[in-house]
Amino acid sequence: LIYLFNSNITLGKNGVPVAENFRLEQSTIADTVQAGQVRVKTLYLSVDPYMRCRMNEDTGSDYLQPWQLSEVADGGGIGVVEESKHHNLAKGDFVTSFTWPWQTEAILDGDLLQKLVPQLVNGRLSYFLGAAGITGLTALLGIREKGHVAMGANQTMVVSGAAGACGSLAGQIGRLEGCSRVVGIAGTDEKCSILVQEMGFDAAINYKKGDVARQLRELCPGGVDVYFDNVGGDISDTVISQMNQNSHIILCGQISQYNKDVPYPPPLPPDIEKIQKERNITRERFLVLNYMDKQEASVLQLCQWIQEGKLKVR
Repeated sequence: LIYLFNSNITLGKNGVPVAENFRLEQSTIADTVQAGQVRVKTLYLSVDPYMRCRMNEDTGSDYLQPWQLSEVADGGGIGVVEESKHHNLAKGDFVTSFTWPWQTEAILDGDLLQKLVPQLVNGRLSYFLGAAGITGLTALLGIREKGHVAMGANQTMVVSGAAGACGSLAGQIGRLEGCSRVVGIAGTDEKCSILVQEMGFDAAINYKKGDVARQLRELCPGGVDVYFDNVGGDISDTVISQMNQNSHIILCGQISQYNKDVPYPPPLPPDIEKIQKERNITRERFLVLNYMDKQEASVLQLCQWIQEGKLKVR
């Protein structure tokens, strides 16, 4: 079974994705595995916000290639080797890739695959696409490279999209790295409850209920020092207006803007941009792929926190 990006439905930069943008087909793969290749069975696929950009002919990013019409979609994936003609991979090995095809079985170039050690994540292989994968790396390296978090500095961090894969990790990592107060913003009471009761956030705001600005002032009486921004738009404008002098925005994502034809990062409204400049708030584009020299050590740190129960994953 293969999952294809469909040419029959026009999306456009301002369109909202629908199921009809894709189609599922049954196909066959080659009978023989060539030297250096492996045949794999797919176990997990990661579906991520950045993929919306790959549905445009111009992705807006030089590091992202568009999905081609009527070709197999791809992204982060994990599988098990069923047959190998690669010197470093054997049948039964678990492997991963950033460009895993969305199909149940595939023949792949073994040199493009990374072998996984399930024990590092207590056997939960899917974590290598999440908490111990690019999602966890984005949270950890974003905080370390752009957040300027310091142990004992009495900093308050706010996380938008806080119940998402990246946001829920970012809040916990912010605490582990030294923030004294962590407040999340999410879209349901259930999510807010999980953030506080399971993830260790000090408080959480349901942005669909009540006055977000007023709740922020009450929950962050000393202002906001670090903002892990996953959403952009009105929520981010509200947070930025309450940020302190010389504070920092970790510009992770702007999901509220992904179905709109705007540049990345989207420009701030004039009054918010004025606050940003007057208070010397950093807001720099953050790309985790620029820090791959720190990948190995960072993944080991994430795995250690998972094993110690310091990083909770749902």
